[in-house]
Amino acid sequence: MKWATRAGIHIDRSASAWLIARFLDTDPEFVFVFVTDPADVPSGATPFDMRGVEFGHHGSDCTFETLLRRNDVNDPVLWRIAEIVHEADLDDARFDAPEAPGLDTALRGLSMVCDDHQILQLTRPLFDGLYEFFRRELLLGREPS
Repeated sequence: MKWATRAGIHIDRSASAWLIARFLDTDPEFVFVFVTDPADVPSGATPFDMRGVEFGHHGSDCTFETLLRRNDVNDPVLWRIAEIVHEADLDDARFDAPEAPGLDTALRGLSMVCDDHQILQLTRPLFDGLYEFFRRELLLGREPS
């Protein structure tokens, strides 16, 4: 499937792309657009993290949370990551996510020296690592080593 989002990705868009690629779509293609109107998204692409689209911010949820809800994902590890992404993206103190400021800073720094495709490449192992860390903590009930 082809997925489109705004160019200049940051925390919610990179985390959402990781979620899509790792859990929702086995062979995604990501395109980055310089438009704000979903009607200008390339034909056949599913827009995400844009105003007025199905897979965007809804209510108090960021796009990552919306993707989890709309796809009925109940994985507690992904919901823990969603709290971090939410706080890094919205900074509204809805969740106690002490990891959010550091992740936010790291992604902002990457956006200063990398293009969008490079950011997706670099953040994939980062989010894979977060997933494994919290999987061990939440599902195995032990301190990650």
